[in-house]
Amino acid sequence: MGETADVVHNRIAMLRAERGISRRELAEALGVHYQTVGYLERGEYSPSLHLALRIAEYFGVAVEVVFSTRPFKRLGE
Repeated sequence: MGETADVVHNRIAMLRAERGISRRELAEALGVHYQTVGYLERGEYSPSLHLALRIAEYFGVAVEVVFSTRPFKRLGE
């Protein structure tokens, strides 16, 4: 269908914005470089399963709320 099979879509930026958390704060909480958070948000880097689970745990949501193999619908769709 033209979509790359290994693309992982995420809502990290949205979750951070909702909670007023900076990339640096999230990175420090996860033990990763703050640029890694930027790469994740832009879809330039797919997290390991362990990191994906830790991100979901940090936000207190199911991993499926943060990550998907398909693009998330925009709010209101």
